[in-house]
Amino acid sequence: MKPTLFLLAAGMGSRYGGLKQLDGLGPNGETIMDYSIYDAINAGFGKLVFVIRKDFENDFRDKIISKYEGHIPCELVFQSIDDLPEGFTCPEGRTKPWGTNHAVMMGANVIKEPFAVINCDDFYGRDSFQVMGKFLSALPEGSKNVYSMVGFRIGNTLSESGTVSRGLCGTDANGLLTSVVERTKIQPMDGEVKYMDDNGEWVATPETTPVSMNFWGFTPDYFGYSCEFFKGFLSDPKNMENLKSEFFIPLMVDKLIQDGTATCEVLDTTSKWFGVTYPEDRQSVVDKIQALVDAGEYPAKLF
Repeated sequence: MKPTLFLLAAGMGSRYGGLKQLDGLGPNGETIMDYSIYDAINAGFGKLVFVIRKDFENDFRDKIISKYEGHIPCELVFQSIDDLPEGFTCPEGRTKPWGTNHAVMMGANVIKEPFAVINCDDFYGRDSFQVMGKFLSALPEGSKNVYSMVGFRIGNTLSESGTVSRGLCGTDANGLLTSVVERTKIQPMDGEVKYMDDNGEWVATPETTPVSMNFWGFTPDYFGYSCEFFKGFLSDPKNMENLKSEFFIPLMVDKLIQDGTATCEVLDTTSKWFGVTYPEDRQSVVDKIQALVDAGEYPAKLF
């Protein structure tokens, strides 16, 4: 069974001020998402599922889905702040979505096969889709509790425009994830990659240190765990009182690892991640994509 690619697109409107600003960065106006989908098709993924806001549906079908028809089957699911387990209601005044893992939960009714989760606005690169596609395709039918994450080498994920936040991954001798520690200030310094630790000191880390860029691989049992844990998350008064609390994927994965319920293999990739972290990154991304097209990595027109 071919794996599915699940694209987190629910935040598009807030982040871009609407679909019209889904920025064309490739030579023929291609978006970063176009490149991810092109790479996923070539890596053997068999279906796309997008999670979006319901009020985007018509616009999204017209401008986005129509491009991929005939290339790969597509489905839409919707994230809403009111979509909560029975017995819970959205706190008054909350406008912020419940986070990436809540978005993933929206796929439970349409995804019955192994699946990968990505951000729609990150450029992950061909090799990352190949290693994830290979991992998911090799899982025995009915697999449970065996997850994965593409671990980008930290040196391949930095911005030329300032510091970045990354989840630095700890692994055991078998390459399984043991921890993800969020570091909010990372940059190249004195020929090394350094991050600021909890004491405000700059600490060097190898360029090959794996970091999480929100590229995960799961099997459908993950939905059930997420639903149960989300009830616990909502039952905690501090998460309900904080109108910006979010249920993130690493929170869920970390719980399953610490409980001994699941493992998460960290997949090494040579791909260079990039994205528009700062407005001034835009031209650099345009140039990087053009260089990949010039080198023959991608055709000038994708779809």
